[in-house]
Amino acid sequence: MTRRYSALSLLKEGLAGQKGWEPAWRSPQPRKTYDVIIVGGGGHGLATAYYLAKNHGITDVAVLEKGWIGGGNTGRNTTVVRSNYYYPESVALYGLAHRLYENLSHELNYNVMFSQRGMVTLCHSAAEMEIAARIANAMQINGTDAELLSAEDVRRVLPIYNFAPEARFPVFGGIQQKRAGTARHDAVAWGYARAASRLGVDIIQNCEITNFVVEGGRCRGVETTRGTIRSDRVGMAVAGHSSVLAAKAGFRLPINSYALQACVSEPVKPILDTVVLSPGTGVYASQSDKGELVIGGGLDRVPSYGQRGNLPTLEGVIAGFLEMFPVFGQLRLMRQWAGIVDVVPDSSPIIGESPLSGLFLNCGWGTGGFKAIPAGGTLLAHLLASGKHHDISRPFDLDRFSSGRLLDEAAGSGIAH
Repeated sequence: MTRRYSALSLLKEGLAGQKGWEPAWRSPQPRKTYDVIIVGGGGHGLATAYYLAKNHGITDVAVLEKGWIGGGNTGRNTTVVRSNYYYPESVALYGLAHRLYENLSHELNYNVMFSQRGMVTLCHSAAEMEIAARIANAMQINGTDAELLSAEDVRRVLPIYNFAPEARFPVFGGIQQKRAGTARHDAVAWGYARAASRLGVDIIQNCEITNFVVEGGRCRGVETTRGTIRSDRVGMAVAGHSSVLAAKAGFRLPINSYALQACVSEPVKPILDTVVLSPGTGVYASQSDKGELVIGGGLDRVPSYGQRGNLPTLEGVIAGFLEMFPVFGQLRLMRQWAGIVDVVPDSSPIIGESPLSGLFLNCGWGTGGFKAIPAGGTLLAHLLASGKHHDISRPFDLDRFSSGRLLDEAAGSGIAH
């Protein structure tokens, strides 16, 4: 059967009636034991499985997903990829992810539709411009591409923005990262799933974790709706449900889960060719390859596991978007959704071994999980394979909350937490 995607294979299968394609990934029955179990079949879990096989030669791996592949936050976000953070530790983390994204389609032999259209973060006052200059300088010192824009520069990049004299959010300038952009969320999950499966990883859907197997104070596997599956190394990458599974394992995480809403408009011809974020309105937006305007904003402030969000928050996001771009006032919304994000006090992720020995964590990404998928998978795979931190993951260990070594990236997240 045809396994590799290429122009030649497309032509071959087209002539053969598209009947020779190998399934994208295998769907085996779960076995009783594995070398490594990964809980969570989203981007981070699938990337972890792939890098375990590719970088460490560990292929006896099971990815357990309670629903379907990519059915959680990976398929419920606004697809932005960027690395414009402030602290060196964060730049190393998100910079790794950004570099991996740039070659991901080639590496996975799957088009993740990574489009480096750039991102502009707007400033609406002289004070914000002063802070922006400091942030841009820090980004450049840390090796991240950043350019400080004047109001006229922004007008050239975003000519459809509301530059009227009476605008509620006048533009004083901004920061641009030209390497930033967007990727297709489903394609990232499917690409990692396909690549991991081809390397021997078992991807098991509709397999919910009901408890952990704990023996001698160590995690020895998981209880699932499809039976007990044992392993001495278990990784957990379940985003907004991290605190729920942590409770089953007998410990508490410093995480609150919130719904983060987004929506898309009906498609229009290309008009917005960059990602734009306005901290003043709390809105970020881009235009998809299909022409839809993808719009997001701040968190719903009530902790929730409901993948819907609420109408007042959505109304606030749309109001801010129309203050920025009145030209879109007659467009209709096509659909709306929410992802469940795991927010920690310093808005930085948690990567490391949990209080339960043998159980390793990848969580706390808040609103930044999608952009970090390749790095999150690389670092959790390193932990599971070696039992030790990678240099990049060490600052993000859970012990920073007891030692006070916090990495406060609330501003870097770009939206209100």
